[in-house]
Amino acid sequence: MTALPVARRRPGSGRNVLRLVVLVAIVAVVLYPLFWMLGTSVKSQAEIVNNVGLLPEVFTPGNYVDGWTNFDISFGRFFLNSAVVSALTVVGNALSCLLAAYALGRLRFRLRKLWFTVMIGTLLLPGHVLIVPQYILFRSLGLVGGDWPYLPLLVPQFLATEAFFVFLMVQFMRGIPRELDEAATIDGASPYGVFRHVILPLSRPALVTTAIFSFIWTWNDFFRQLVFLSSLEDYTVPVALTLFIDSTSQSAVGPMFAMSVLSLLPVFLFFLAFQRMLVEGINTSGLKG
Repeated sequence: MTALPVARRRPGSGRNVLRLVVLVAIVAVVLYPLFWMLGTSVKSQAEIVNNVGLLPEVFTPGNYVDGWTNFDISFGRFFLNSAVVSALTVVGNALSCLLAAYALGRLRFRLRKLWFTVMIGTLLLPGHVLIVPQYILFRSLGLVGGDWPYLPLLVPQFLATEAFFVFLMVQFMRGIPRELDEAATIDGASPYGVFRHVILPLSRPALVTTAIFSFIWTWNDFFRQLVFLSSLEDYTVPVALTLFIDSTSQSAVGPMFAMSVLSLLPVFLFFLAFQRMLVEGINTSGLKG
């Protein structure tokens, strides 16, 4: 009588199952606030207080309409303001930080290492400490509350004040062989020509990384925009969301969560569209052979 073959257990299968369970648990914990916010956005005011579960007992999609039209100005105006500030910040950071990184990482001039060290040292300063002298400076220049109220938010971005992005691009450029610069110089290229035809095309991953983080950080920025923006029609989305909470009357929590859900969509779509380039920009430290 022939014995039936015994199914052998693959080595490490139990470990893989345990690892999968742990990862699923971590993902559930991370995504729970997002799902809770999504469920709360379609709950009534009374149910938000009494029902702490994910799913609403009474589906209330009117929160999105109420949130969009809750103020004298449509909430779409706040989205437009955030889009303008974020887009210009992306352009300013990408251009200015790339030029600063090219000077610090590729050109040779006196005190280059000192200036690079000073720039890295600015990373140790909290943004809340810098906001006071910045406000005083822009106020003395007449840029706060002027005809274009976003200048205090945008001018620093065009002056390469984001040391993190400068450092990121400097480290990226150090991985580009200098032989390419020398070859372009032999062909008669000036430093600008080297930057235009060699460094700029090869720095695309670093530029995409800078653009993604600049957009996300600016779109979600609250403190700086709250300090410099004083008019309702100039508010961005993070500042406008605070208008739903009023200590002297009933707070519109449902519409606030509804607009919070909508405010996440641009960030999610932007990251989804450029996530491959983001990973490439983070992992790439030079040219691939």
